[in-house]
Amino acid sequence: MEWTKQLGRYIIVMLLQVLLFNQLQLLGVCHPYIYVLCLLMMPITLPHSADMAIGAIAGLIMDIFCNSLGIHTASCILLMFLRPYILGTLVNDKDRLNEQITLHVLGMETMLKYVTILVLIHHLSVFLLAAWSWAHIGFVLLETLVSSIVTIIVIIVYNALKYK
Repeated sequence: MEWTKQLGRYIIVMLLQVLLFNQLQLLGVCHPYIYVLCLLMMPITLPHSADMAIGAIAGLIMDIFCNSLGIHTASCILLMFLRPYILGTLVNDKDRLNEQITLHVLGMETMLKYVTILVLIHHLSVFLLAAWSWAHIGFVLLETLVSSIVTIIVIIVYNALKYK
């Protein structure tokens, strides 16, 4: 039953990303990638190989719709590779027994750290790979910061509303 909820959320969020959020751009620097919500909320107990495969699939779907030649796939695989290590540093053993990553289980401070770290890594990776040059590092950092803030706000608000 839980996997059907995960799949439903995954489909809805990917549709929102492709149909709505990919069309939003604020002064050319804000590109919210809310689809990482699905990756961040995956159960803690999944094997690492499953995490990586799910990340690759999510990235591939985004690459197809964004025509981005593997940028999202690489960034999602990086995110899912680092996810268990970030969780290991932020989440204690008692909370790790809970399969779900929720605001209710982790608390606001831990959830905010978790989401912020991984969203910044993902977005920086996407924009660095898209620029493919250090010549525009200032713009890449600005895009990363603005897009990450918007994405983090959407993810935290989603979690706050869902687990109110």
